[in-house]
Amino acid sequence: MSNYENIIKGNLQRLYSQLPADLADRLPATRAGDDFLFQAFGESCRIAPDTIIIGDKSETGPAGIVISLYTLQVTNSACQLAPFKAFREMPNSMPYVGAFALNTESVLLQHIDTIERASARIIAQFNGSQEAQTDTGDFSFILYPLPKIAIHYIFYRADDEFPAAVTCLFSSNAATFLPTDALADTGEYTSKKILDII
Repeated sequence: MSNYENIIKGNLQRLYSQLPADLADRLPATRAGDDFLFQAFGESCRIAPDTIIIGDKSETGPAGIVISLYTLQVTNSACQLAPFKAFREMPNSMPYVGAFALNTESVLLQHIDTIERASARIIAQFNGSQEAQTDTGDFSFILYPLPKIAIHYIFYRADDEFPAAVTCLFSSNAATFLPTDALADTGEYTSKKILDII
């Protein structure tokens, strides 16, 4: 058993040892016996007492740790979108800012046109929405990698003055539902899923 899997199982044991009666409402999720079903990283997700299943596979890697932390930390508060916050505005984010910029934002730079063409599919898979405001780059959208955490992706094409850029902002109270290092991972896995989709 890997270290990741040990951490996931430990988090699930903590969760189920004092299972909140309102966990289905907090996540939010559909409860089926001891299991909880919701969307995570663009896939169906099942939380069970001894495992996390994404799609049809048991998740034993870092994404499973993020999901298990979300189940432990999520509260009854609703997701507050505005004002969106840059990752560097999250508490104690400094050690992770460079990795976040590289693994969440820069990794998409070479694919901006393809992402735009696939945006409807990406948005649908993440239960997201198209951002139509005129001050949000050349195009943008809001995705929900976890039910109460939104990421606003803003894309800028290269022009004569500036290179292409991607900016990712979190919903205002995202840090309520996950620790900062797990938010960095959430951004990374969301961007990886975008690349998988395209």
